[in-house]
Amino acid sequence: MSDLKMGTAEARVADLIWENEPISSGQLAKLCETEFGWKKTTSFTVLKRLCDRGIFRNQGGTVTSLLSREDFYARHSRQYVEETFGGSLPAFLTAFGTRNKLSDVEIEELLKVIEGMRR
Repeated sequence: MSDLKMGTAEARVADLIWENEPISSGQLAKLCETEFGWKKTTSFTVLKRLCDRGIFRNQGGTVTSLLSREDFYARHSRQYVEETFGGSLPAFLTAFGTRNKLSDVEIEELLKVIEGMRR
């Protein structure tokens, strides 16, 4: 499960699964047709890619998550920081803060998060 990157189409399908699971693969294809105008084959192709990455499982025609949305994004964020900033969260925040000044409210929220992690 080393590749936790998702394209836009995959993220859209992932959100549908997380919001509706467990869901039959046929019902997922119908939702994708309604939401995105996709053919069934497109939906199944995207679903297969998500399953191959170990994020979801399609067993007996029922699609369920192997990772919750929260777990996925936590791991994805960690992977991004590791790959892009050598695992340094301070380096990431420095890069982020260079162009995006944090508000006083955001700084206070981050300080609370940091304090919570110390405990």
